[in-house]
Amino acid sequence: MTKPSIPVGLLSSKSGPYQAMGREILKSALMAIDEVNDSPDFDFSFTAHVRDPGGVISEYHTACDDLIRNVGVDHIVGCYTSASRKQVLPIVERTERLLWYPARYEGFECSDNVMYVGASPNHNVVPLVRYVLDNLSRQIFCVGSNYVWTWETNRVTRELVTAADGRIVAERLLELGEGRVAHIVDEIVRRKPPIVFNTLVGSSSYDFIRAFQAGTAAAGLGIPMLSCSLCEPELKIVGPASAGCITSSAYFESIDLPENRAFVARWKARYGDDSSPSVDGQSAYVAVFLLARAVQRAGTSQVNEVRRAAAFYRYDSPQGPVWIDGDNNHCVLTPRLAVSNAQGQFDIFWEADAPVKPDPYLSQLDVAVRPSQDGRVPNAPHLRIVK
Repeated sequence: MTKPSIPVGLLSSKSGPYQAMGREILKSALMAIDEVNDSPDFDFSFTAHVRDPGGVISEYHTACDDLIRNVGVDHIVGCYTSASRKQVLPIVERTERLLWYPARYEGFECSDNVMYVGASPNHNVVPLVRYVLDNLSRQIFCVGSNYVWTWETNRVTRELVTAADGRIVAERLLELGEGRVAHIVDEIVRRKPPIVFNTLVGSSSYDFIRAFQAGTAAAGLGIPMLSCSLCEPELKIVGPASAGCITSSAYFESIDLPENRAFVARWKARYGDDSSPSVDGQSAYVAVFLLARAVQRAGTSQVNEVRRAAAFYRYDSPQGPVWIDGDNNHCVLTPRLAVSNAQGQFDIFWEADAPVKPDPYLSQLDVAVRPSQDGRVPNAPHLRIVK
């Protein structure tokens, strides 16, 4: 018997300055939809309707409107940057649809019409900065793309650093897609900051990492770089210069869980042995399965019923147990820290003891974690070295 079909919008840029990540999100979402459609666990199928805004922010609004008005979707999976999500937000709220947003983001937003499947700032920024304050330095040089992701991430970083009697050495911003980075690298070489925090997006980040490594190596400097977004496919794009970046993320390909090993095997069987899933792509995969399980439980794709059915329902995903916190529509997930290696993978050196409740407004954050009098900050009790 043919299963009834539910249309799902996939909104992801296959061109433009962050096309690589847009393609990864799309690949994972399509893989998940095929697995849902082949599974006997679901008495319906999904039909994917793909729209490509081409990395043009205003086109996200147009594409989302088309999916809702002309295709009749209730659910959309996609958007990568916060700028694109902000374009879609008014439409899904006005029309009572659900956006399943896969990317880690800066927080300080909560909508009944968005399921925030990626990491919140207490999952990525806070563990990363606290690790740096505990173990590396209290002085950070920030470079990022000029939009809300960087603005809010730097603001949270400044709060944490300032509370620890540290300082932001400098904050340098580039427009999305800007590739002229030499002046920033020159400044870093001249000022020699102990740490650089990179929140650049897409091609700007790739250009910067290559120039940063070349410039600091030529000057004989070994300055660690931090990231909350760098992922395995990007390591391959950047090449050898990507090694050594300390990255905060809920997902790495190297996570040693049976669910992840099976996921990676299916991914490589579909996309090739040389390919790797990305954190945001894996999150899009999780988003499709959270949606499918909620539809199955609700017995309908109607938004209010799906939202209710999705809340607090545990899914053992490739990254580990995840579920939607019904209090704020953000995902409960496990923060991790890793360092990139020369083989294009991440070596995980810390992870939380258990999945962590999302705190998008950082209302539970105690910034007053201060260094001791001898200038050292002992590892916070919430940090556990696993490797």
